Amino acid sequence: MDPSRRTARGVAAVALTILLLGMCLGIGCQPQLQAIAPGEGAPTVAGSEATRSEGDGDPGIFHDEVVFGQSAAFTGAARFLGTGMRLGIEAAFHEVNQSGGVHGRHLVLETLDDGYEPNYASANTKLLMENRKVFALIGAVGTPTSRVAAPLAHEAGVPFIAPFTGAEFLRDPELDNVLNLRASYYQETEEMVERLTEDLGVTRVEVLYQNDSYGQNGLDGTTLALERRGLTPVSSGHYERNTRAVKSAVASIMAAEPEAVIMIGSYAPVARTVELARREGDPALMAVSFVGSRALADALGTEGEGVYVTQVVPHPEDDSIPVVARYHAALAAYDAREEPGFVSLEGYLAGRMAIAGLEACGRALSRDCFIKALRTDEPIDIDSMTLKLGPRDNQGSDEVFLTVIGPDGEYRQVESLTVSP
Repeated sequence: MDPSRRTARGVAAVALTILLLGMCLGIGCQPQLQAIAPGEGAPTVAGSEATRSEGDGDPGIFHDEVVFGQSAAFTGAARFLGTGMRLGIEAAFHEVNQSGGVHGRHLVLETLDDGYEPNYASANTKLLMENRKVFALIGAVGTPTSRVAAPLAHEAGVPFIAPFTGAEFLRDPELDNVLNLRASYYQETEEMVERLTEDLGVTRVEVLYQNDSYGQNGLDGTTLALERRGLTPVSSGHYERNTRAVKSAVASIMAAEPEAVIMIGSYAPVARTVELARREGDPALMAVSFVGSRALADALGTEGEGVYVTQVVPHPEDDSIPVVARYHAALAAYDAREEPGFVSLEGYLAGRMAIAGLEACGRALSRDCFIKALRTDEPIDIDSMTLKLGPRDNQGSDEVFLTVIGPDGEYRQVESLTVSP
């Protein structure tokens, strides 16, 4: 790299860190929640603000670059989700950049760590929009963080692309700047309840949930799915976000002798729940996609066999699917040390969805054109994976896949709960 360019990057990184530290004095930020400047902490896809030419039209659009922003968890209990989403997005951006970019513009991803905490997500979102002046926000991680970030983006007219959450509030068609990729938590929990009742004849279902908007959304989805079948949850228990303090909640749940436990949480507390629940009984155990599949399997080790997880993307090892094969190639070209996974595949698809919007607009790019290009009645094809959004529909995919951890610790896709892992 040219020494002057490296110096400019360093100056920009220091300046951004000082600015964020100043903001943190007002909101009590933790020390680790600081800016991750391009080239710091992760491979970068393209240039820095210090070397950009004058912007063209809307913020984040330059003669040779388009700049996206991501506030996500890169530390803390949900860090595997943030790093996975970032990896996939950057692999997609690197892939298109190696071919000259989109209509001559390279794609850049600016990232900030929010530790999966709403107050840091709010500060980061403002910083990305107001100081870094990004074109769009992409790959936010979590419901409580998106709940504070999405309204800020909506007010500013900034596209809010492919958040890693199935929260129902983001499916509101009036949120015309929101572009969801994945199926909702209501759809995931509907699949769980359908399989439990139809495949196993289960009637006694309990819910372990995170005590915030994410967990409540999953609890609501489960309750509605049960009510459609004339059932109600036997009971439920909760734990606090960014902890694994589930012991009392699991004790209460298992005292009701459930046939199945649906878990709405992140990998560490869910892994602890599996461990404690199996000491007291043998219920079917199911978790939604936000759990972080690879992290959960690693945490459970040999105890993971038979735990079910719903997914919202195809199996990342199934390269017979064209888009998965393309993802494998992009990931290997970007960082050959990384293994395919559900989260980074979702990040890659998020990047590809953003690229589809950019391609449709040509050189005359604007936020308005970008949003309209994706919220069209015409299906968007991404190497055989079809996304269908529309003027009154801001969710691209309705697919939910059922997977189970096998005896080797690997996930297998299954069609029913009666299939042996």
